[in-house]
Amino acid sequence: MRLILIAALAAACSWGQTLSANWEELTGPDFVKAIQQAKGVCLLPFGIIEKHGPTGPMGTDLLNVRYATFEAVKQEYAIVFPEYYFGQIFEAKHQPGTIAYSTHLQLELLQETTNEMARNGCSKVVVISGHGGNTNLIQFFAQTQLETPKDWVLYAIMNGAQGGAGVPGPSKPGADGHAGEAEMSNVMAHRPDLVHPERAPQESGADLKRLDLPAGVYTGIWWYASFPNHYQGDAAGANAVRGAALMQARTNGIANAIRAIKADTAGPRLQKEFFEASKHPIDTKQ
Repeated sequence: MRLILIAALAAACSWGQTLSANWEELTGPDFVKAIQQAKGVCLLPFGIIEKHGPTGPMGTDLLNVRYATFEAVKQEYAIVFPEYYFGQIFEAKHQPGTIAYSTHLQLELLQETTNEMARNGCSKVVVISGHGGNTNLIQFFAQTQLETPKDWVLYAIMNGAQGGAGVPGPSKPGADGHAGEAEMSNVMAHRPDLVHPERAPQESGADLKRLDLPAGVYTGIWWYASFPNHYQGDAAGANAVRGAALMQARTNGIANAIRAIKADTAGPRLQKEFFEASKHPIDTKQ
């Protein structure tokens, strides 16, 4: 019996659920096994460092997206890249603690990072958005991957589920928003020590509506015009119960996406077909 138990433990340690999903925790040999177990799927949770009103930590977006991602890989295994927060946040440069990298560095670092992930066996690199201000950056970056041929595919999971059946709604209308009730509830679900809802009244999260432009007209100063405190809504009613429900919905969404990406054969096939066709566009059937 003792020999059987030892053999079983040895097998478990060499393969399977005992492998960490955390990239930086893996040894070299275990990383090779992890890539195989993940079927080449590697995740890049993408947050930011910015003010979150008077109540929340600078790393709210990074903390939340990484928490949801690590919960998701308990359901569907994949490798998770280390903390990544080199995104777009120019609209908060006037607030203390904000780290706003230059545009060229954002794009170059994201390309270098995903290239290196692919070089290490990640045939399917998945960027998971944790910050609304990164939405356009990530979508643009995804399109630029068609510029040159690649033997790997980039996927993007945009901001996850924020509601659904059984998920409590806000305590009052207008409470949700950047650093508002929902977002702070999310943090309270896993890091309640970092949130201070009692400080919510110290600043206003109301929309000042200082721009008067017709629909369809965009200007980069729109967010500052509306929310100069970098705070939208009211976090006073934030609570861990609502946050846990919201984060579970987000976790499930990420896990389902990982399953679909693992099973996807059309994306890699069509990308290869596209790159071949793009070499000789004159030969493309019209």
